Amino acid sequence: MKAILCERLGPPDTLIYRTDLPDPNPGAGEVVIAVESAGVNFPDILVIQGLYQFRPELPFSPGGEVAGTIAKVGAGVTHWQVGDRVAYMSLTGGFRSHVVARAEALMPVPETLSLKTMGGLVLTYGTAMHGLRQRANVQAGETVLVLGAAGGVGLAAVEIAKAMGATVIAAASTQEKLETAKTAGADHVINYAQTDLRRALKDLMGRMGKTGVDVVVDPVGGDLLEPALRACGWGGRYLIIGFASGSIPKIPANLPLLKGCSVVGVFWGDFRLRDVAADNANFDQIFAWLAQGKLTPLISHQFPLKDAPKALQMISARQAQGKIILLP
Repeated sequence: MKAILCERLGPPDTLIYRTDLPDPNPGAGEVVIAVESAGVNFPDILVIQGLYQFRPELPFSPGGEVAGTIAKVGAGVTHWQVGDRVAYMSLTGGFRSHVVARAEALMPVPETLSLKTMGGLVLTYGTAMHGLRQRANVQAGETVLVLGAAGGVGLAAVEIAKAMGATVIAAASTQEKLETAKTAGADHVINYAQTDLRRALKDLMGRMGKTGVDVVVDPVGGDLLEPALRACGWGGRYLIIGFASGSIPKIPANLPLLKGCSVVGVFWGDFRLRDVAADNANFDQIFAWLAQGKLTPLISHQFPLKDAPKALQMISARQAQGKIILLP
């Protein structure tokens, strides 16, 4: 088995590539997945540095999402068989050629969807869908502001919000990223590296005849949070998804009070583990939208497994658009 190992906490260049590990065997209620693609995500960078919400025991493989085919089936598993196409979300362990997975947590992959694509959409589309559906309850006709709109979660949020019938404002740091968001369906764009975000949103809301945005999708954090929160309208929902900027901001507590808005956490990984049925229903809708052409996942870069450090460095430098995947 091939694997990327984190043997000591640190930046991506401290990871080790191994090709001589024994192939795993499934236990009761488990399967082994021959991984065809593994998604690369910002939380992976935090995990290998010991900065995420949990700290796995060393050594471990980073990587939270994989897609592939079942290679082995453990005792007691009756509803899956060798050769089935599946996706699996785990907090770690994905950067391997073979992954042991709990059978009850697997997700079937439609024949119409490539396993490469699936390996790059589980976490981002799962997060965006959970945030917009369960946490924000987005309704058709509402206005959704997406920060970091060309990143993995941001781009997924643009597409899903549009599929839900919302008007989407995409905010990003370069014109190239904004063009990517427009291609994904964004109705309005804001370059927050070149213009004041708060003023730009106020002007745009005035032109739209609105007092504020209904939902903010924020995977960035940092200095963008306060101006975006101030742009919320009455009854707005501010979705905190992550801190790609590297900075966890403090929230002025008077703003949610004065605006009657909610600041809502979105932790899709835990949601997936707690309520597999509800998340599977989310993905049923995602698959339907994919079949209808309403969603077009963007995989901007593909790397062999051994180049996982390069992929993570691209994520860390915020150079990627859409998703990066590894091909074991």
